[in-house]
Amino acid sequence: QVQLVESGGGLVQAGGSLSLSCAAAGRSFTPLAMGWFRQIPGKEREPVAAISWHGSNTYYADSVKGRFTITRDFDKNTVVMQMSSAKPEDAADYSCATSTTNESASGKSSAYNYRGEGVQVTASS
Repeated sequence: QVQLVESGGGLVQAGGSLSLSCAAAGRSFTPLAMGWFRQIPGKEREPVAAISWHGSNTYYADSVKGRFTITRDFDKNTVVMQMSSAKPEDAADYSCATSTTNESASGKSSAYNYRGEGVQVTASS
């Protein structure tokens, strides 16, 4: 069984920073590509950032390029997304995703076969 546990959600002020973490765990499980998605109530889930299995490739949505950074810790099976220069429109439910078959950083939801419960990020203007 695969588990993805996100942490780090909360309130971020406009222009401020926040770090989200996602720990992957499971028996005989190797998280390959890992990514973050976000969803605002009433809107479709959208990709935010992703990182490849070896960490050599990343994907960022245009809306967060230059502001968010995704990294991973292979020893801990953890992916971290550092949010900087936050904007009010960054407020959303952020969920982590991973794939056991895809190694490439992808912004496509279909590229991932496991997803966490999500954490809430609120942003003040």
